[in-house]
Formats: sequence, structure tokens, C-alpha cells
Amino acid sequence: MLQQDYIDGSLLKEIISAGTACLYSHKAEVDALNVFPVPDGDTGTNMSMTMASAIKEMQKLKERSVETIAEAAANGSLMGARGNSGVILSQLIRGFAKGVKGKKTLDCRDFSYALKEGANTAYKAVMKPTEGTILTVAREAADKSLKLSKSIDDISVLEDQVIKYAE
Repeated sequence: MLQQDYIDGSLLKEIISAGTACLYSHKAEVDALNVFPVPDGDTGTNMSMTMASAIKEMQKLKERSVETIAEAAANGSLMGARGNSGVILSQLIRGFAKGVKGKKTLDCRDFSYALKEGANTAYKAVMKPTEGTILTVAREAADKSLKLSKSIDDISVLEDQVIKYAE
């Protein structure tokens, strides 16, 4: 595997697009997971629609820096947010975009900081955050990422370890 020292705008767009495709392919699974605050069975659908709006906004861009990609994803997801899960997802992306402001590329520490900003922003957006939800997963994954980024320089390795931890 080739070492990846940083994420540029093109790679960030690929990451967001791949994540969206993965969400679409597992939409029914995510729908079935939702039990809080009520088991409404539409979480995967709502999140997929939210991300479709983010992708649509990213596709309009001419400039493809990390900052513009993240900002477009944040704006698109906010405008297209569906249901509570879509709103929380849009806030995670909004915080991530705040965390990458002014960045041309992201190293492991920058990426981890942006994840933490995403979790913080989402927590602030929810009136009564409940532990054991996606908010907890986002916060714990961001904290783990920050810790790991002190000793890992390869973005791919960092992402793999954070994803395994989040699972």
C-alpha cells in the first residue's frame, strides 16, 4: 500500500463520494439500526438524501481545494438535510468544514482536528445530546483520531484504525 501523507481537495471529494456510495449501499441496514428517539426506520434514507445534496453541491465547484470541497459539502448537506439524522450529519460536516478553513491539504493532525470540530459542532446543535448515539461515536472516533495522529503520519492507516475503533 502506498503511503498517503495528506488529503488534498480531490482526495477529500473522493472520500466523501465513496462514503456516500457506501451509505447508499447500506441504507436498509442503517434504517433498521435506528431505535432512538423512536424506531422510525428512515435514518439511512434520510442520511442518503442529505449526502446526495452534499454531492450535488460539490459537483458545481470549479476550484477543488480542501476548504472549498468541505464548504460545499457542508452547505449542500445543510440545505438537503432530512430528518434528525440528516441534520446531525450536516452538523458533523459543517464542523469538519470549520476545522479545515484555510487549509490546502490535510495531514493526520489536521484531519483529526477537523473530525473533532465536527463532533463538537454536532453536539452543540442537539438540544439534549444523548450518549450511546451517533454523537458518541463521532466524539469517541475524533478523540481516538487525535490521539493516534500524534504517532501516525499515513492518512490511510489513521482512517483504517479510526474506522475500526468506531465500529
